[in-house]
Amino acid sequence: MLSGFTACPGLFYATSAQDGILSRLRIPGGILNSQQCQAIAEIADNYGGGYVDVTNRANLQIREINQGINSEVLQQLQSLGLGSPNSAVDHIRNIMTSPTAGIDPAELIDTRPLVQKWDNYIAAHPELVGLSAKFSVCFDGGGKVAVSDRLNDILLTAELINTQVYFRLHLGLIKSKPPTDTGIILLPEQCLSILAALADVYLHHIDINSKRKPRLREVVNSLGWENYLQQVEWRLNFSVRRCEHFIKKPSQAKKEECFSHIGVHPQRQENLFYIGVVLPLGRLESQQMWRLGDLAAQYGSGTIRLTPWQNLLITDITQKWVVDVQNEIAELGLDFKVTNIKSSLIACSGKRGCAASATDTKGHALALADYLETHVKLDRPINIHFSGCAKSCAQHHNSDITLLGVSDGLRPTVGNRDMESYHVYVGDRENHEKFGLKIYEYVSFAELPALIEQMLKVYKIHRFNHDESFQEFVNRYSITQLKDLFESLKICVHLHLSAVCN
Repeated sequence: MLSGFTACPGLFYATSAQDGILSRLRIPGGILNSQQCQAIAEIADNYGGGYVDVTNRANLQIREINQGINSEVLQQLQSLGLGSPNSAVDHIRNIMTSPTAGIDPAELIDTRPLVQKWDNYIAAHPELVGLSAKFSVCFDGGGKVAVSDRLNDILLTAELINTQVYFRLHLGLIKSKPPTDTGIILLPEQCLSILAALADVYLHHIDINSKRKPRLREVVNSLGWENYLQQVEWRLNFSVRRCEHFIKKPSQAKKEECFSHIGVHPQRQENLFYIGVVLPLGRLESQQMWRLGDLAAQYGSGTIRLTPWQNLLITDITQKWVVDVQNEIAELGLDFKVTNIKSSLIACSGKRGCAASATDTKGHALALADYLETHVKLDRPINIHFSGCAKSCAQHHNSDITLLGVSDGLRPTVGNRDMESYHVYVGDRENHEKFGLKIYEYVSFAELPALIEQMLKVYKIHRFNHDESFQEFVNRYSITQLKDLFESLKICVHLHLSAVCN
């Protein structure tokens, strides 16, 4: 059915979009089995556009649905573990954790049991229907593939204190900023209780019948975080331990580290490996999903893991089958190299799927990737983010290059329509505007590929060394200096071509 009370789609609360009905499946922790993959692929074929999209919360979306999915199919999905057994809470945001939970050699603790316990608690407590649809919880087990910099209402990060693993509690207090350390540390077995108490205090201070539910940060900031946490403590049957208020914040991983899951990696289990697969803009054709499910069952444990970076992992592959799986992935038209420009290319649904978008972000992103693959050889991931409007739905955190779609009324129109254009941002948004440092305005898409090519080539020429990231490089310069660098390469290329021609 179509949602009447939340703008956030779910399996049981579909939402109208520009390209048809949109249905979103919550995948707690991003973990799927091969049977679930095949069921989803079949629904995408029978009801949707023949593809699925992985989101930045490791959900799955089925788009272009022309008719509602019937109740028998929904019940089948529930029986397969897809969709909450309590449909009333299906709209609550997906529970996030590292896609390598339980297999990361560097992690302090496997967070999968905590994800499952919190998901079970939500399903068993119908009063949680009153939570904001954006009430979001994340567990980070302290491994190499971190998710602690994702934007969430509640973040629990593992750390080792005197040989004991604790979880440090963070709350999202500032819009578009990673959660803030509360100073509270918890034993793993205390995490469920404090999440339940945090939710209960929230429900106590809102109008649960209101269609527009406030974000958790609005309630916390209204009460004051100390007051809010005091009310949480009153609901607990144990004393809260504090460990140095507000001295820690989630570490900001370098951009290349965010995509370190791509490729072949050893698991903590002896002689087992996982392969991180690049999904162009997070999209999987239904036949690709079906076949990946088969590969996971044939060569691994039948497990596929979705990532918040809109890629996926096939896990538990023995060493002797790694090359065979790589070959099968390549035959599907997919890749597993982190230097593939599509490994870190992000785009919102664009004007094809969203009325708020000024540009065809997905079409432009793929066209840009095709161009760059033949013009620039990358030796590290470069995160390019296409956003059709200022809401930045597809990626809320820093990117190397952000391309913000704008309606360009200043340029000549084509067929009575404004030419689709972009503002170009680079660098660290923490120190500049929402998207970083704006260096160009109203760049038409026709001009964009050559401009991005110049920017990437300048970076490769002028970076201090191979280890300097694109973001570190651009943060060393002012807008004027960056433009001068880009223009100098343009002039050099022009002079070289002139000399060749003459």
